[in-house]
Amino acid sequence: MPYRLSSAVVATALACALSAQAADYSDPTWPCVQRKVETLSLGLMWPHPLDPEAAPISDAMKADVIELAGYLSLRRVELESLQPRVAAFAETYDGDPEALGLVFSEVFDTLSKRRSRIMTGIEDFSLGQIALADKIDSLRMEMDTIMSTDEPDFDKVDMLEERLDWDQVIYTDRQRNIAYLCETPTLLERRLFSIAQMLNQSVQEQG
Repeated sequence: MPYRLSSAVVATALACALSAQAADYSDPTWPCVQRKVETLSLGLMWPHPLDPEAAPISDAMKADVIELAGYLSLRRVELESLQPRVAAFAETYDGDPEALGLVFSEVFDTLSKRRSRIMTGIEDFSLGQIALADKIDSLRMEMDTIMSTDEPDFDKVDMLEERLDWDQVIYTDRQRNIAYLCETPTLLERRLFSIAQMLNQSVQEQG
């Protein structure tokens, strides 16, 4: 059965997807085509209220919440294969939106932190590439300066050329990874939306 979210949540997801198509190159720490979104909002993904002042849950429920959230947070596991676990949890707690919301809150916290670490890595990667590009330009300028003299030091030029070639290889190899790196935060966002849909569908089915 396909998962469904409220129209407002679906609209928000579509808006996020569309906005990601517009690249913003004004930030040198962000080399991605996808729009840079620093933080995600749990409230835009989960349509039910989460009451931070709610009564403490039982140890059994807490253990069940942590276990299910842990499985849902594993990127290598297809969500479809976890649907029976979600269904069993929902049946145990009668589709209680609070219980299912606690699961999503745990997943959201885990994947949001993972996404933030990845984005920090992308920023560091971009700054490293900028620094390497500057180094490559400096080597070229130094070679040009030497070659413009009346008696060029060809040994030094050869040495600089070897360094230049090596740095260019490193720069090019790293650039090939940008598309994969930039897609990772987006994949995590999509997984969060899918998890929200799956859990919300269980609320509707059991409610």
